[in-house]
Amino acid sequence: MSSRNSGPLHVPSLQPNAPKGGSVLGRALGRCVLRLGGWQIVGEFPNLSRLVIIAAPHSSAWDAIWGLAAKMTMGIGIVFVAKREAFIGPIGWVLRSLGGMPIDRKAPGGVAAHIAARIRASERMWFAIAPEGTRRKVERWKSGFWHIARRANVPVLCAWFDYPTRTIGLGPLVELSDDMEADLLRIRALYAPHRGKHRGA
Repeated sequence: MSSRNSGPLHVPSLQPNAPKGGSVLGRALGRCVLRLGGWQIVGEFPNLSRLVIIAAPHSSAWDAIWGLAAKMTMGIGIVFVAKREAFIGPIGWVLRSLGGMPIDRKAPGGVAAHIAARIRASERMWFAIAPEGTRRKVERWKSGFWHIARRANVPVLCAWFDYPTRTIGLGPLVELSDDMEADLLRIRALYAPHRGKHRGA
């Protein structure tokens, strides 16, 4: 592990409308993990009660460790999905405690429609997803996050990993248009300066 970022760890403040989550112990643990790994957090959260967060580049299983540590540190309630079969026994309890939501991939109307409906029905819900859909390099991002955000009528917050500088970044916030292809190209271009553990976006 690296300790190249040895200054005080910046923890973005949660705005009044942001969903809260976690505990004092969880925040302390998350902060400890980030400090041991030499990571810093830059950017700020929007004052919104509902949105979709995308995180990239996703090139390593370590992304989940650092991402969850940042989530715990900031005390934010973020929802993510995993296949329904994973929510069994102790692992299921851990996943739920971290914000996991079981999803039936064969649900009528599709996963995107189901998640969008949950966002619309929630007083506060931030939903996170990796747009690449895999740790391998892909030529085209999956469009699921776009469909979810459009159906839920919420913006997309870009979150990113930059391993060379050990930085987890928040922003910018992107309002979507009616042109999916243009939006996907525009958003992916925002990630061009950032590099994951094994590759860029």
